[in-house]
Amino acid sequence: MDFNKGKEIISPPGTITIHVRGERGLKTVFLIAIAFVIISQTWFLPIAHSAPSAIPEKFIYDLTWTGIKAGTASLELRNDGEKVKILSTAQSASWVSVFYTVDDRVESTLLKNSPESFFQPSQYRIKIREGRHRRDKEIIFDCDNSKATYIDRLKNERKDFQITPPVLDPLSGFYYLRSLNLSVGKPVYITIFDSKKVWNVEVQVLKKEKITLPTGTINTIVVKPLMKSEGIFYGKGEILIWLTDNEKHIPVMMQTKVAIGSITATLVKGLY
Repeated sequence: MDFNKGKEIISPPGTITIHVRGERGLKTVFLIAIAFVIISQTWFLPIAHSAPSAIPEKFIYDLTWTGIKAGTASLELRNDGEKVKILSTAQSASWVSVFYTVDDRVESTLLKNSPESFFQPSQYRIKIREGRHRRDKEIIFDCDNSKATYIDRLKNERKDFQITPPVLDPLSGFYYLRSLNLSVGKPVYITIFDSKKVWNVEVQVLKKEKITLPTGTINTIVVKPLMKSEGIFYGKGEILIWLTDNEKHIPVMMQTKVAIGSITATLVKGLY
């Protein structure tokens, strides 16, 4: 598979093993597919570092539990007038929804600045249904005044927080990570505002690895975020993400280990 050309790609399911335990473990898997959440270390988002992201860009993933499809997820970058939107969704398959419905939507809005390659965080919205669990939260960024307004729509809560830049929301930060020149053994320290706190997170760059999918062999670089946030990557399991080892850094695989059982998450279709 050639990940350097700007075209639509379609591939059959691959083989990422993700260990889960019951309802909580399945929830973790869907959360991984929501966003590949990694955090930016700048208040402005300089996509120009290695320019991995074309606009529009969309990735679609299959989630397979013990060989049976358990759901789908997507990650999308698109223009919206004077703004750029990053949208992530995850839905459970019909058979899973009988006992555990997942219907998640996470959206990050960025303002275009001058030069074009710099994005400014504006708004972050997470609306989640996972079994009996619901979340509907929003963060509004006021970069000029170094302020973030946290809103919990279910609890009717609203509170302002002073933030010392650099900081970003979880979802948009992943695109910044993809833009960097990643070096094995050199961690990236990143900052995020999430769940009413500022988190300083280390992202380890573990190794380069050649992986084989049914569509061919791909050179990748493996990263591991040491997440402490209570947001959508909250969990005790180790999280690994495989990015193509080129300027695009396309997320082709992800993995988390919890306890027993297994689930697979695979990139099956993309437009970039």
